[in-house]
Amino acid sequence: MRNGFQVIDTHCHIYPEKIAAKAVAGTDTFYGTVAKCDGTARRLLEINSEAGIDHALVQSVATTPKQVNSINNFIAETVAASDGKLTGLGTLHPDSADQREDVRHLAELGLKGVKLHPDIQQFKIDDYRCLKIYELCEEYGLPILMHTGDKRYDYSNTNRLIPILETYTNLTIIGAHMGGWSLWDEASKELKDIPNLYVDCSSTMYWVPLDKTAEIIRRYGADKVLFGTDYPMWDPREELKMFFELGLTEEEMKLILSENVKKVYDLDI
Repeated sequence: MRNGFQVIDTHCHIYPEKIAAKAVAGTDTFYGTVAKCDGTARRLLEINSEAGIDHALVQSVATTPKQVNSINNFIAETVAASDGKLTGLGTLHPDSADQREDVRHLAELGLKGVKLHPDIQQFKIDDYRCLKIYELCEEYGLPILMHTGDKRYDYSNTNRLIPILETYTNLTIIGAHMGGWSLWDEASKELKDIPNLYVDCSSTMYWVPLDKTAEIIRRYGADKVLFGTDYPMWDPREELKMFFELGLTEEEMKLILSENVKKVYDLDI
């Protein structure tokens, strides 16, 4: 707790070392960015130690159904080898032949939730193929960390997210990037006050002025926001530094940096 707070990074992507460079390059191409880090768990743990980040939630995304089990096994194995410094989220794919088995397997592995990226996986949030995923996550009590928002596409914007939140009221969704990447302010005005929605601040502060970021956080309420860095796209050290420059109160920072994520994912860390 070197920063005076327990700090939990809730949004980190990791890949096996032999494919990390290729995976990171693919994300860079999709977003037109240049990643700050290499995407390996080894480097994430090194940076977290330097930054005083106590714990991280790690995940990866299956772009085809056949990747689901191998990715979930990789995440679980990486978590098991992390000396208690990582918690894992699983992946699912709407075209899987047996989504129930996929969910059962990731729960058996001890993964604490599910990461979906509609824009990269190329499905609309409200596509009928996804409804079984929401039913099963609701049944198993698995929160979904979902990429939300992109003004270039219509996969994950608020018009598709809100009906799911209103239908699956016992499902918790964490809308990444303040509920709407590239549409941060607009999305927050539409999504605030939805009981089963949380958001994270990943891939926000690089583009959004800090005073506007703080305004968006307070629009949602600090009790509904999680700290996330989107490693390896951004360097967690830089993201944490910007977070501490937002001008939030100590109570707001405590909620965002650790208390909310422990509640959402039922973590005892």
